[in-house]
Amino acid sequence: MNASEFRRRGKEMVDYVANYLEGIEGRQVYPDVEPGYLRPLIPAAAPQEPDTFEDIISDIEKIIMPGVTHWHSPYFFAYFPTASSYPAMLADMLCGAIGCIGFSWAASPACTELETVMMDWLGKMLELPEAFLAGKAGEGGGVIQGSASEATLMALLAARTKVIHRLQAESPDLTQAAIMEKLVAYSSDQVVATLGTTTCCSFDNLLEVGPICNKEDVWLHIDAAYAGSAFICPEFRPLLNGVEFADSFNFNPHKWLLVNFDCSAMWVKKRADLTGAFRLDPTYLKHSHQDSGFITDYRHWQIPLGRRFRSLKMWFVFRMYGVKGLQAYIRKHVQLSHEFESLVRQDPRFEICAEVTLGLVCFRLKGSNKVNEALLQRINSAKKIHLVPCHLRDKFVLRFAICSRTVESAHVQVAWEHIKEMAANVLQAERK
Repeated sequence: MNASEFRRRGKEMVDYVANYLEGIEGRQVYPDVEPGYLRPLIPAAAPQEPDTFEDIISDIEKIIMPGVTHWHSPYFFAYFPTASSYPAMLADMLCGAIGCIGFSWAASPACTELETVMMDWLGKMLELPEAFLAGKAGEGGGVIQGSASEATLMALLAARTKVIHRLQAESPDLTQAAIMEKLVAYSSDQVVATLGTTTCCSFDNLLEVGPICNKEDVWLHIDAAYAGSAFICPEFRPLLNGVEFADSFNFNPHKWLLVNFDCSAMWVKKRADLTGAFRLDPTYLKHSHQDSGFITDYRHWQIPLGRRFRSLKMWFVFRMYGVKGLQAYIRKHVQLSHEFESLVRQDPRFEICAEVTLGLVCFRLKGSNKVNEALLQRINSAKKIHLVPCHLRDKFVLRFAICSRTVESAHVQVAWEHIKEMAANVLQAERK
């Protein structure tokens, strides 16, 4: 494919993507396939001669789309949102075209510097304490990780290394092995200090946990993977109070801030704590600017060596939506979740199982776990909407998460009518 054909095919692909997203409401939200459906539909080995672009496009609808769960359908209410916006898609195209592997400043200066600045932009949107920002001479700073799980692992390993170094400095005779066997990591059943748990979007009290961690010199990592996006709205910012006690903080713009996956934002108060744990400096990766105060080489902030130019997505989205546009998007989702909550509360057969703070509603039929399992099975078998469950204490609970960028009140109303219909069928079957 040369540049001329790329121009033509690129326009065709943009049209295909736009048509897919414009028409996604008409597609069944969850696929009718069984495990292993795809292998018989494609050859056992790669073709020796090139296929045509037309054949590939044709096979997308025949082979790929039948097995796609449509996360961006306005009838997808499962898990949590995964962000999607046209500006982020365009930025991903540019990222692919530039194709740099940004392991160091020298490998692509713009890749490194834009990430540093975008993480400062986002930190300011959240009103993070100044200590978390890189600025021109700060000791902290932000980095884009692939997921909140990665960020948590990085924080854990950095905390471990910091403690080992401190104890060895105090007692040089202590071996690393002797220290390691005595180290303790404290967690709840939600892993770390969490703002917006996956099960029910609950919030740990940082103003209680934080001072204890500081007093005992325990590294405090905060995971706000889903809820963090909401903190750009002043009315939700109090949920982040206590972040000043943390050593590291993370949330996923790729969940709820219109920046397509992957983009998990992590900040540390002292970047030396992170880079000290992962520093890798073979001769072929060194460059003449690496020890200057402002420049950071992001390979020292992560487990992989290479990294994509992911900050382009943030730059495009932040500029094309503006903070006010992003705030309006968050507020709309929260409003829709409260609308669904209100519908549930009006039906005496149902109960709300957790406080509705942001875009998630946890609800169930009053009664046994068995009847709620049957309700979910009927809902998801019908494939008009898609939900997933959770367990709250001993109760089987249905989760209704506002997810799609295009979801409106009408979709919530349709979903509720469908849930009521399925509930009536389940309760009728129970009485027989």
